[in-house]
Amino acid sequence: MSRPVQITQLLAEWSAGNRAALDTLVPILYDELRRLASNYMRSERSNHLLQTTALVHEAYLRLVGRENVNCHTRAGFFTVAAQVMRHILVDDARSRKRAKRGDGVPSLSLEEAALISDDRAEEIIAIHSALDSLTGLDPRKGKVFELRYFGGMSVEEVAGVLGVSPVTIARDWRMAKVWLRREITSRAPHAI
Repeated sequence: MSRPVQITQLLAEWSAGNRAALDTLVPILYDELRRLASNYMRSERSNHLLQTTALVHEAYLRLVGRENVNCHTRAGFFTVAAQVMRHILVDDARSRKRAKRGDGVPSLSLEEAALISDDRAEEIIAIHSALDSLTGLDPRKGKVFELRYFGGMSVEEVAGVLGVSPVTIARDWRMAKVWLRREITSRAPHAI
């Protein structure tokens, strides 16, 4: 069985509720999950291997715990994985903000402690909030931004996932970046 056929079959089995299929699928796609995580972590310091690994492992745990998964293609899987990683980083950023204010956040293990830097915590939260607003106004542009920025997908990959031309994706990407920057700076002029 070819690798693409095997991946498609495993995704269909996982979507049908077979969690063991995900256990077989993740090692096959692990390098690509690490690439996705690396894209999330690209603005962090250069020695962030442990944090990238922690993000991949946390994403795996959340993927295993998901109910009603509906992804039957490789692109669909990475769309779900990108969303999961985005939410992990936003949760971590919010936790860091609470800890900075002294809200009694319990101590974390070394691997859990440094997914993102304190400097980026507010930026991640601001992007997340603005992205939610953009998605409410224009779902496709919101998805394009999420897949490009958080998922690290190329214009061509996003075009394949969303079923539109690469030219449209490139235009949506430019417009989404401009809209988000304007939204974020209007909320907090010192952000980004």
